[in-house]
Amino acid sequence: MTNTKPIRRVAIIGTGVIGASWAAQYLAKGLDVVATDIAPDAEAALRKFVDSAWPALERLGLSPGASQAKLKFTADLAEAVVGVDLVQENGPERLDFKQKLYKQLDELLPPDVIIASSSSGIKMSDIQSGAALHPERCVIGHPFNPPHLIPLVEVVGGTRTSEQTIQRAIAFYKSIGKKAVRLNKEMPGHVANRLQGALAREVYYLVAEDVLSAADVDDALSWGPGLRWGIMGNMMLNHLGGGPGGIEHFLHQFAGPFTATWKTLGTPDLTPEVQKKLIDGVHAEIGSRSVEELEAERDEILLGLLELRSNRRKTVSPHKVGAE
Repeated sequence: MTNTKPIRRVAIIGTGVIGASWAAQYLAKGLDVVATDIAPDAEAALRKFVDSAWPALERLGLSPGASQAKLKFTADLAEAVVGVDLVQENGPERLDFKQKLYKQLDELLPPDVIIASSSSGIKMSDIQSGAALHPERCVIGHPFNPPHLIPLVEVVGGTRTSEQTIQRAIAFYKSIGKKAVRLNKEMPGHVANRLQGALAREVYYLVAEDVLSAADVDDALSWGPGLRWGIMGNMMLNHLGGGPGGIEHFLHQFAGPFTATWKTLGTPDLTPEVQKKLIDGVHAEIGSRSVEELEAERDEILLGLLELRSNRRKTVSPHKVGAE
């Protein structure tokens, strides 16, 4: 596989929430996109999503050549992948489905076309076993929802993925403004979802034990550490938490209390009764607001944060950017 072939045409396989968001992102970056899905009314739903996402993408800044007119749709898989440079697969989270699909793609595509999976938890080593001809071009390119707004992409190869494929995927995602992070080892759920899972376990435990309500635990997160997490990650914040002594002082001071607290963290049993408590708590928190209204609120604040971070990076030196 060449490491220099430009990626200008992308196939989107599966146009649900993730696939449609990816399509909007790629179109906003000036790429040609051909999407495929066998679900009824898939094309209409996809175009509606892209149209609704476009104002936010315009606000963030469209790349030269960006146009919704570059979106093509076909229900035929073989037709969809003709002439593409990369495939972004967003199929159901079922290993048997993905293995069968990768066998088809492997036989249809030239060996220099990357097949990237948006899978949120399945290991690429398991998926790529379906691609007997060229498993080396298969890689995980897992986005964070919604992909057209959230920059994160987790890139991880399987046991038979080539280093060239990993490097080329990372370079491509970075070229369209994504924050690509490389996982050196395969982990179930990759990294971001594992972090979410660890936090959710304690959140559900606290609500189940009547420590606080669903609304209050959400406030504790979003108006406390969540504000800081929107700026810096855990390790950098720990460094700042150590004051002038940095991470060295932080660990010296807090390693003991931290590990003591870990022993008290809960593992809730999500029984039907506990699930009902969680559900009732969420509905009490949202009141009469619809999912659409909540999504709009989330996206508006998210856009503001993205704009703020983008503007901040433009006003500091490269050295300082790297230190953030």
